[in-house]
Amino acid sequence: MALIRPSAHLADVRYEIRGALTRRAREMEAAGHPIIKLNIGNPGRYGFRTPDHLRQAIADHLTDSEPYGHEQGLEEAREAVLAQQRAHGAEGADVERIFIGNGVSELIDLALRALLQPGDEVLLPSPDYPLWSAATILNDGKPRYYRCPAENGHLPDPEEIEALVTPHTRAIVLINPNNPTGAVYPEALLQAIVAVARRHGLLLLCDEIYDEILYDDTPFQPLARLAADHPCVSFGGLSKVYRACGYRVGWMSLSGHPRLTADYRDALQLLAALRLCANVTAQWAVRPAIEGAATIGELTRPGGRLHEARRAVIEGVAASQFLDMVTPGGALYGFPQVKATALPVFDDAAFALRLLEDEAVLIVPGSSFNLAASRHLRLTLLPEPTQLREVFVRIDRVLGAMVANAHPKATAAAVA
Repeated sequence: MALIRPSAHLADVRYEIRGALTRRAREMEAAGHPIIKLNIGNPGRYGFRTPDHLRQAIADHLTDSEPYGHEQGLEEAREAVLAQQRAHGAEGADVERIFIGNGVSELIDLALRALLQPGDEVLLPSPDYPLWSAATILNDGKPRYYRCPAENGHLPDPEEIEALVTPHTRAIVLINPNNPTGAVYPEALLQAIVAVARRHGLLLLCDEIYDEILYDDTPFQPLARLAADHPCVSFGGLSKVYRACGYRVGWMSLSGHPRLTADYRDALQLLAALRLCANVTAQWAVRPAIEGAATIGELTRPGGRLHEARRAVIEGVAASQFLDMVTPGGALYGFPQVKATALPVFDDAAFALRLLEDEAVLIVPGSSFNLAASRHLRLTLLPEPTQLREVFVRIDRVLGAMVANAHPKATAAAVA
């Protein structure tokens, strides 16, 4: 019988957040080893709950959810998103330019599929959320990466972004607040990136799924307001701010002058129609989420669980002789790195496997986020602070053993 071979498109696609390390963790769990999981931003797995008024809205509309819905989403859900986008200052926002999807993940794929021709280039941050790279590749595009290094607070350089632009470039992707670094982009930086997009006629694609998860009064600036009449797609959803990952509800809003994106909007509508509609049942939660009382602030303020988890990570890094980190201003992750002075030669993937097998802690190596020569680790802020403190004890134990093996004579002298 002939072998059934996968598409060649998949050769360069990676998603290690749920990859080989996670499979190994499941094997260890099946063998009876409890694992501390820091690999994924899934609030419900860590005891967080979706606000009650979202659940009630779904319960109240179960009988209204049995037919297919509009391909772009329930009108009342899109109207709520529209009001939010207008409050953000999105020029040209309209209910017919808003799309509800099965999570932002589906909408990222639709946005790139409607845009790209074979060989077109998309400018992506490095590190990035790897779905952006995967969706670019799977839609015949080519990722080109602009750096967001720790020494610059994980912020990009607009001049470097502009230097990457070629005649094949179609879009600039921003992830703000950032996954995996936690960086929140200041307004002046965003204005400079918008100026690059204007000069070269590039579509702006801004993943703002963590827009309200902010710490220490860090301000968030929606990109659409700064883009004004320039074409911009803004992405948001229920999964993070509203702790409703399993509902699979995201949205994207196309802003800027409608004349510039009329054909693109129609292409998005066609692709949305081909998959019939997004999950109807969960869309009833959109309006009460956006219009209801904000609930994320009680978690991110001092004393709140996310704030205290972040504090535990900051303190764990500060207490370690092997680690440093740019303090995350937003999102749900810390992105510490191993100091070159401690381990000049470091393989983040090998370290992550050793941490899992020796200490039963599952993290994601920085190289999984399309970061070359990575010395970084991404860990989620969702566990209880006490558990995160224990994690850093285990991380230091593994790093200490690695340093001792790399410098046995120096270690012996220090002990003596």
